[in-house]
Amino acid sequence: MPFDQPTPSAPVEIVSRPLPRIIQGGMGIGVSGWRLANAVSRLGQLGVVSGTGLETVFVRRLQDGDAGGHLRRAMAQFPVPGVAAEVLGQYFRPEGLPPGTPYRLLPLQRHPLDVPRQRFSMLAAFVEVYLAKEGHDGVVGMNLLTKVQIANLPLLYGAMLAGVDYILMGAGIPKEIPGALDAMAEHRPAALRFDVEGSAPDEAEFLRFDPADHLDAAPATLRRPSFLPIVASHSLATVLARKASGRVDGFVIEGPTAGGHNAPPRAEAPRNERGEPVYGPRDEVDLAKMRELGLPFWLAGGAGRPDRLHEALREGAAGIQVGTLFAFSDESGMAAEIKRSVLAAVARGEVDVYTDADASPTGYPFKVVQWAEDPARGVARERVCDMGYLRVAYRTPEGKIGYRCASEPEELFVKKGGKPEETTGRRCLCNSLLATVGHAQVREDGMAEPPVVTSGDDLKVLGGFLAGRTHYAAGEVVAWLLGTPPPGAPAGGEARAADA
Repeated sequence: MPFDQPTPSAPVEIVSRPLPRIIQGGMGIGVSGWRLANAVSRLGQLGVVSGTGLETVFVRRLQDGDAGGHLRRAMAQFPVPGVAAEVLGQYFRPEGLPPGTPYRLLPLQRHPLDVPRQRFSMLAAFVEVYLAKEGHDGVVGMNLLTKVQIANLPLLYGAMLAGVDYILMGAGIPKEIPGALDAMAEHRPAALRFDVEGSAPDEAEFLRFDPADHLDAAPATLRRPSFLPIVASHSLATVLARKASGRVDGFVIEGPTAGGHNAPPRAEAPRNERGEPVYGPRDEVDLAKMRELGLPFWLAGGAGRPDRLHEALREGAAGIQVGTLFAFSDESGMAAEIKRSVLAAVARGEVDVYTDADASPTGYPFKVVQWAEDPARGVARERVCDMGYLRVAYRTPEGKIGYRCASEPEELFVKKGGKPEETTGRRCLCNSLLATVGHAQVREDGMAEPPVVTSGDDLKVLGGFLAGRTHYAAGEVVAWLLGTPPPGAPAGGEARAADA
């Protein structure tokens, strides 16, 4: 088929190390940043950076002044000449932005992605992975959303140039990704089918990426990262294991108690009394069938406890993926004031996690944290789509490709062929999630975009782990899950005091 990757001319190098017991979840936009991934990887587990919206996170960090010079240090190692200097000239603000000043926006991504924008995506991914891997010999992964398609190939290649060890992808069926990894490991062109709603069978579109457009003299063959699709059913895992365009190295099995987006229930059912989708037996993954595939798998969603790790190992899993515990750790990218506020509410037993079936423009259920001090509570924002990561591509009556988002102004969405009912309750997750990590856009009236905090259901019982602490480090999470002393503690000693 035309979107299949070319047959590799030689075997590509793969990751060959002991499998991690713990995968740190690739959460949200900027929550799973390089600092968190670096801290987890140093402890022998799989630290993961989030690639979702990474270009915008990167450019806003530059506009905030790049405290410590970390971004610039990594940019100096980027192998494509001239790109780092050009980006610094456009976006770096040594003193940061004055209060109340809006961030400069990147142009919205469109297909086909031009070479300069491809290079920007490559650079953002390279920097994030380079910093996550700096100073240790542990393994680092990158998490991407399958459905956020346009920049995935340059993001993957940029991460591979920095030596990424694992790629994790959910939110769709990433069947073509393994072949793309094989091709790009040898600096060969790669292609992915581009989803365009309303296209006829003979109107197929493809996202194409050629390393030769960026490197005059390609370096030696890159290490091909291990590929772990994130799935919510054993049937999807079976399809990917048998029909993907290349090798699948394992799976993350994510249940509906995980934070962020959840797969919708497989069976139609009325919502519960709170308006949340109801999951049933059909949404449970048959672990016996997973074992039959003969590939390692990790369990995710409500897995962040020592007993769940032991249970997962008894079920034949390689370990667990944990998000919530790491999301509120000191090293996560979530704004410090939001972490403090949420953890204080957790300690009081006054926090809730609501599975909102309408908030996301994707139409997928999305977990939202609710607590009394939520700075977004009661805030009405103007509907605007100015980053566009969750836009849907569609075929216009003229045969061109257009883009629409259920969170943009209703009349504009309907004018583009969207259904009015699809706009009900929708929120701009792009802007809200960036506000959660301290990069809120400022609007013309001076209002800053309100945040939205997402978390797994485990947040409601996090008080037992806190044990009176008001904050904690990622190393304490790893130590608690594994039953080992936390970093820096004497053998057999207790965890550090509640507040250092």
